Amino acid sequence: MLLLVGCSSGPTDPGEQRGESVPALRRQHFDAYFDNDWAMRPLWEDGHAEIARYDAQQIINGEALPYELTQVTQLEEFNQQFDVRTDSLQRNDVFPVMHISQFGSLPTAMPPFHFLTTLFFRRDRPTVLHKLTTTLQEPAGNTFKAFVDDDLQYVETYNSYHDGQGAGRRLLRHEVLFEDALSYCLRSLRFADLPSFDVTIAGQQQTSSAAPPLLYQAHVTVADQAATDTLAASWRVTINLNKEKQNVYWFAHDYPHLLLRQITWNGRLRRLKSVIRAPYGMQ
Repeated sequence: MLLLVGCSSGPTDPGEQRGESVPALRRQHFDAYFDNDWAMRPLWEDGHAEIARYDAQQIINGEALPYELTQVTQLEEFNQQFDVRTDSLQRNDVFPVMHISQFGSLPTAMPPFHFLTTLFFRRDRPTVLHKLTTTLQEPAGNTFKAFVDDDLQYVETYNSYHDGQGAGRRLLRHEVLFEDALSYCLRSLRFADLPSFDVTIAGQQQTSSAAPPLLYQAHVTVADQAATDTLAASWRVTINLNKEKQNVYWFAHDYPHLLLRQITWNGRLRRLKSVIRAPYGMQ
């Protein structure tokens, strides 16, 4: 359910915090199917980022356009005052987050079609979105959207060039997964249990539209996928958003369960071509 209401401003004093520095654990009905310690491994503490590059495809105006998509995953420290990466650790409001960036450029008419989506999750809650921002530049104009968890719900702000949308904000309830974040969230599934469960999924936000998010009452199933000539042995995650729309994701068997391949109902494809760990984005 979406609620169109106003929102209060955040704290302004560096020592002031929105609640406790370690907030009460918010239970979700699907928590049992995920490993909340997924991002707590020492792998993420080496000061490097995981940089995965994919051969990708999107359908734009009925045309399948190939491009390279990059997804960067790294550990960062946020402060609660500004809810961004902190410049100083000598504060009393610092907390760790996982930062995921997705970006690419599609070869459309001049100028090209550019997008950047950033996702942030508290390190110990791999399925609870803390903040999402997405920007899209295309020949007709720019669109910006942001979703921020204010501890009660998600507050969305948006600015679209589309008539009938423009700028505004709305509220979105908790206990949802975001389709844009599934390439991260699903990595923390308890794959070996082969879970099968229902969950609400907010539809793709990496679009030029700022219409209210579509909420799908989706079903998730996990299967063990044998190796083929074109894909290593993997965990196959099938998500039926509804009777007509299905997404399929393949994740590596071994931790950290990197996304290997993706096929979505609307023609968004990914196939991993390289992955490295390297310093990134600290300038």
